[in-house]
Amino acid sequence: MKILVVDDMPLMRHVLINMLRRLEYADITEATDGIQAMSLLKKQTFDLLVTDLNMPKMDGSTLIDKVKHELNCADTAILVVTCEDNKRILLKLISAKIDGIMVKPFCLKTLEKQLAYIATKRGKQNQKNQVL
Repeated sequence: MKILVVDDMPLMRHVLINMLRRLEYADITEATDGIQAMSLLKKQTFDLLVTDLNMPKMDGSTLIDKVKHELNCADTAILVVTCEDNKRILLKLISAKIDGIMVKPFCLKTLEKQLAYIATKRGKQNQKNQVL
């Protein structure tokens, strides 16, 4: 599975990448903001987009909107990672038809469960080297 991790904080990106590697996912690319993520998404296909919400230049909500409407990446699952606890914002995300959400702080088990949920939701087995 090919994964794109987007977060403006290097520490958070590295935590996520290390967790994914511990879960035996190896094909991981990182981006520092939504603009860099869009550039990568235009050049290559990803099975999973893991994005933070609050980022400079282009935030996660705008990135999700562009992925859904401009790039037409229907096959790309979207997992949002956020410290946001505003119910209105979370409901907006859910209505945007994201595949999963994790509120910071989270643990390895939470990530594992979200990945399993996304695989089940998309009707595919959660195999490390196959598409969700």
